Amino acid sequence: MVRRLGSTFEETFGYEPGTNEVRAADDEDFRAARDYGRELLGFGDLLTFYESVGEVVLPDVGNGCFVHSARDVLDRLAEEGPVFVPETEDRHGMVIASNGGGILYVADRGGAIHRSRTASLDDAEFDKVANSLPEFLDHLRRCIVGFVETGSTGDL
Repeated sequence: MVRRLGSTFEETFGYEPGTNEVRAADDEDFRAARDYGRELLGFGDLLTFYESVGEVVLPDVGNGCFVHSARDVLDRLAEEGPVFVPETEDRHGMVIASNGGGILYVADRGGAIHRSRTASLDDAEFDKVANSLPEFLDHLRRCIVGFVETGSTGDL
């Protein structure tokens, strides 16, 4: 779908697309996920994802859609600490993705993904968007397909 987005973008929107890509993990990404992130990343699906995918950069899908690299997730977690997600059992999460409008996607330690209602994490409220990372990634894929086919990202 990313290739298809690039091939039809200018014709559809009237200007050239930016760089839209799903970047494969390199050795550094793999080591960050394995060595530093095993405990911090919290659950197997996220660790498995980062062992094969470096990051997702889709600036031209709606406001933009970004699944951050393991290194970025871990650096943010080290600098800012965990995100307080009141709707979860252990209440701690980490930012794994965002859109170009500042909305953040937070993975909790149980594996669910939550979307911030605002662009700020100060007293943020969240909505659960997926029970697991695979469910979130499938939702993301469907939103991208919808954007390529209709120009709308749906509820991304």
